[in-house]
Amino acid sequence: MEIQVIGGAANKIAVAMVPFKAAPGQPVPALTQIAGDDLDRSGQFRLVDVGGMPQPAESAQINYGAWRSKGADAMVVGQVAALPGGRFEIRFRLLDVLKQTQLAGYSYTISAAQWRATAHQIANIVYERLTGIPGAFGSRIAYVQKQGKSFELRVADADGQNPRTVVRSVEPLISPMFSPDGTRLAYVSFEDKKPIVYVQSLQDGARRKLAAFKGSNSAPAWSPDGRRLAVVLTRDEASQIYLINADGSGLVRLTQGGNIDTEPVFSPDGQTVYFTSDRGGSAQIYRVAASGGEPKRVTFNGSYNVSPAISPDGRHLAYIGREGGRFSVVLHEVASGQTRVLTDTVRDESPSFAPNGQAVLYATVEGGRGILGTVSLDGKTRARLSEPGVDAREPAWGP
Repeated sequence: MEIQVIGGAANKIAVAMVPFKAAPGQPVPALTQIAGDDLDRSGQFRLVDVGGMPQPAESAQINYGAWRSKGADAMVVGQVAALPGGRFEIRFRLLDVLKQTQLAGYSYTISAAQWRATAHQIANIVYERLTGIPGAFGSRIAYVQKQGKSFELRVADADGQNPRTVVRSVEPLISPMFSPDGTRLAYVSFEDKKPIVYVQSLQDGARRKLAAFKGSNSAPAWSPDGRRLAVVLTRDEASQIYLINADGSGLVRLTQGGNIDTEPVFSPDGQTVYFTSDRGGSAQIYRVAASGGEPKRVTFNGSYNVSPAISPDGRHLAYIGREGGRFSVVLHEVASGQTRVLTDTVRDESPSFAPNGQAVLYATVEGGRGILGTVSLDGKTRARLSEPGVDAREPAWGP
């Protein structure tokens, strides 16, 4: 995928990613390029131009004054050594240029297949040590790709690289959702000419039908412990939310009435289910105790709010709100009810939080085709991930 980054934080941390002293035969792109792209995409960092500067591999070789004059707040140095059997030893250090101290130092022994994962881990360490917040660069995303008449459910790194196809079909695939441990995907397939919920292992590809009841089966959402899922069924005519065990047993109806209830999502503590409903006359977001009870309305701004996603800390909801014909990603603070629009596009859908809660993944339309985007919680940093000739929709951010 091609990545375009727009905007960023007002005060970015300046980091010099010095190319690691390279061993022959190392994979391409370089570790520092992958990690640097991760940091740049977050909008929290400014990468210092290292051209024309000495290329130290150890902290003892650093001229801190020279790098300070370059405007660097921190720098990363390291080296790659080739080992027998096609393996590599990676050593790197993160240094505070102003204080001339080491903030982190790690060593890894990896195979070539672990190259990108190691680069993402380096970016995670830099991000956390300099911001105090865990990085999410080593996480994965799922999305549905449509090309011609073929639909593919794909899983890729958080930067859109290393995609692999989980399932391919000539019928629509929708609503992918990672299990909390990241080993399984729940999704909806129309391959049997009706929507059925499947659960598929990402380790061995084994899959099974979770919900294939009379009528429509849709919108799966995992509980935080991975033992249950919320699903939307029309088996009793109305579109209602049910809870079902991960092995397909123990079906229990959660919501009641003749209205349309859909798009459930569990709160991080598993005690509450947020969902979309028209029970008040228009599509709004409600919440109900996972043990049952009377739903309570959550959103009141605007006449149409759908597709709730909850942040990992439970403090924020992201959803799609309509205003003046625009469908945008809206951030809602649960405690205060305050909201703000995060995106400037007009046909957004399917918001999903990063595992560290610092960004929202969503789908939108640009140039007549679906692309993926991310936006920071302050709305200042946006990135767009697109692939020429491909329609990408239904994204989900996993562990």
